[in-house]
Amino acid sequence: MSEAFNEYIADTLSDYSIHSEDSDIRVEDSDSDLDPRRISRAVPLRTFNEYIADTLSDYSIHSEDSDTRVEDSDSDLDPRRISRAVPLQYSSDSDDSTRFGRRHLQILLMALGFFCCYAIRVTTSVTLEAMTNAAIANPDFIEFSWDDSTKDVIQSSFFWGYVCTQIIGSIVAQRWGAHKLFSLAQFMCGFVTLLIPLLAQYCGWEAVCVTRVIAGLFQGTVLPCIHTLLSKWVPIEERGTMSTFVYAGGWIGNVICLLSTGLLPASSLGWPSCFYIWGAITVTSSMLFFTVGKESPAEHPHIAQDEKEYIEGSLGIIETDQKLSTPWAKILTSGPMWALMATQSAHTWGFWLLLTKIPSYFTSVFHSKIQKNGMMSALPYLVAWLFSFPISYVSDFLIKRKVLTVQASRKICNTIGEWVPAIALLGFGYISKEQDTVAEAILIIAVASNIAIYCGHNVNHMDLSPNFAGPLMGITNTVANICSILAPLVASVMVKDPVDSIEVKCEQIVTFCIPAFSVNNSISVSPTEHAVV
Repeated sequence: MSEAFNEYIADTLSDYSIHSEDSDIRVEDSDSDLDPRRISRAVPLRTFNEYIADTLSDYSIHSEDSDTRVEDSDSDLDPRRISRAVPLQYSSDSDDSTRFGRRHLQILLMALGFFCCYAIRVTTSVTLEAMTNAAIANPDFIEFSWDDSTKDVIQSSFFWGYVCTQIIGSIVAQRWGAHKLFSLAQFMCGFVTLLIPLLAQYCGWEAVCVTRVIAGLFQGTVLPCIHTLLSKWVPIEERGTMSTFVYAGGWIGNVICLLSTGLLPASSLGWPSCFYIWGAITVTSSMLFFTVGKESPAEHPHIAQDEKEYIEGSLGIIETDQKLSTPWAKILTSGPMWALMATQSAHTWGFWLLLTKIPSYFTSVFHSKIQKNGMMSALPYLVAWLFSFPISYVSDFLIKRKVLTVQASRKICNTIGEWVPAIALLGFGYISKEQDTVAEAILIIAVASNIAIYCGHNVNHMDLSPNFAGPLMGITNTVANICSILAPLVASVMVKDPVDSIEVKCEQIVTFCIPAFSVNNSISVSPTEHAVV
């Protein structure tokens, strides 16, 4: 075995030339696939053979499954420095890719933060029904005489702020740090949510709109922050699974928030408790992320060197203190970026129409009580969250096994996530008020299949440009969320009477056509940064 190892050492070093300069030995790579950084440290001037012999004398050598393993017995050298097999490759099947590490903790914290942000975002969807109709909630609490138009304005006011800070947020995330900005965004969203009950009672619906605008302003920075963090923490081989897990945190946030806002208003705590509880949870999450979360593996003081090298090797990261300048002109003239923008805009239209109008749809058409309304609205998002695990796993598995290219996998997932919901939504216009079970089944199909887009266009920003995934998301999401403002407003114009099947059919046809259009757009994967930016 020792002879085999000596031959391995001799063969490896044959590709290197040795020079003596300034009392140090310098090793230069002549024609090797080895990463020169692995053997770039200078050693005291002595014969190189003596150096190798002295270093290896501290190691015992074993043979296991035809591989050579080197163990450190009593050396001051970091054993990780000579633990790499050659050539320098990062396998998704290695222990680094499967064991729980610091990157997984960061992913959990991001998922928790996104969970809270979505909960804050949709709290008003069901709670507004309780605030304006005490008969379906706890009648002991104040009831507001706000008509449907006023409620639509309150719901859309969140997006007035949301669309304004996408690009600004991406710039701040690049310069100031996505970790700090994401923490601040969570804190402010939670804080203003805590104020809503008092402001609604003493200042009116206009004050509620102000809080929603402020929440929207800070939440506009969230997606650029998360995309920036994911592009630094997630290896390429795990991008679909981990990104979907983070963004699916928002969907489970929908589930728990919709369930709680369906139950709490009817309890002794009343509808104000919805805002107090979710505001407090979000503030707590912000403090946790600020304390434990980190900007990148390079800035984490406790990350294992093997995990750090696995992440950076997969992403091709070379550590540098230089701040990258965002190439705005190249981004704005990139064809794939415009295709991605169109796809994301089409998806956002249908998604937010579902999220904001379904609670009132079930109340108006099926006369659901607030408790059942919350459960009926939440169940599809629970199914979607459960569906996210197998579809993200299969997507990454097929990419790892080279069954599908990254581009093909993204397109297939995006087609599932857009066409299936679009077709399912057409059925809403043909449902009578006695068929509430059928409506629930259609809603489950529409929402659950939509989760596939998180392995489709939603991660395409990182495929196109890992270094500038945040700015790309900021641009595309700014345009996409103009649709978030328009969707409920257009719906309120088209559907004056939710029970009128003709009006509902027209609305669903529009909702079908817009997301279905998105599959005609190209999802691209760039092999280099320069292909897009």
